Formats: sequence, C-alpha cells, structure tokens
Amino acid sequence: MKKLVLILFVITLTFACKDNNKETEETKTEVKQDIAYASFGDEINDADALDAKGMLEKYNNLKEGDTIMTKMRGQIKEVCSMKGCWMTLDLDEEHQVMVKFKDYGFFMPLNAEGEVVINGKAFVTETSVDELRHYAEDAGKSEEEIAAITEPKLEYRFEADGVLLKQ
Repeated sequence: MKKLVLILFVITLTFACKDNNKETEETKTEVKQDIAYASFGDEINDADALDAKGMLEKYNNLKEGDTIMTKMRGQIKEVCSMKGCWMTLDLDEEHQVMVKFKDYGFFMPLNAEGEVVINGKAFVTETSVDELRHYAEDAGKSEEEIAAITEPKLEYRFEADGVLLKQ
C-alpha cells in the first residue's frame, strides 16, 4: 500500500511540475511608425535608404562614367515647373543631385516638396551648357541667370525607377 501511495505521489508530483514548468510566452508588440508616402514609378520601400551624407560619400568615390544601383533619402530642393520631369535633392550646402525618371515613365507633382526616397542608378556626368540653360528655364530662372551659364558642369545624377514622396 505504501508503494502504491508513493507511486501515485510521484506521478502527481511529475504532472504538477510539468504544468509549473510551462514557459509563458511573451508576446512582443513591435511598434512601427508607419510613414505615409505617395508612390511614383516602380513600387519601392524606404528600408536601407542612404541619407544625403552617405550618398555624398558614394558620389565622391565615383568617376565620370561609373554607375551604382542604390536607394537614397533626401530633401527636394527644386522640381521642374513645366512637367515635373526632374527634381534636385540637397546633399549638403554645396552639392545637390539631379534626378530624372527612368524612360520618362512618371513625373513628380509640380508642387512636390519635403522628403523623398528614390531608388535607381546614381552616376556622375558632365552636363552641357545648353542642357544647363534648359533646366534653368524649366525652373523659372530669369534671362540674366540663364545667360550667366557659360560653362559645362560636372554633376551628380540619379535615374530613378521609383520614388516615395513623404506625405
């Protein structure tokens, strides 16, 4: 009888311990702040986008003719006032990047401003005087400002296949 009581006690203790050893699951609620974007061109996301400083470092390592596929985040400085077919983004006080859109497949709103994320091909190129004057005209510059453009310029460029405009 003692053996039977001892066996029942051990069995009860075993099951009781198993219930106590159950791990309590902690559910982590990940709070992610969703940022509202208007999307243009190919569908992209804002993950892993370089900031302006990081992108400037990439551009400084490029020579004319080099290209890299990348994603960057920046502030709009200017948008083509005629169609929205190009925009410029600030990299720092001295540098900016001229952004055009792949195959003219999409355009930016003429009043676009604020932060954008762009995805595509970054490169460095020399821009002719005629093209610089054309961009100045599109931007609504005065005739004096346009006439003052007399030399080609080495520019940071970007051909975007997708753009997110922060709302």
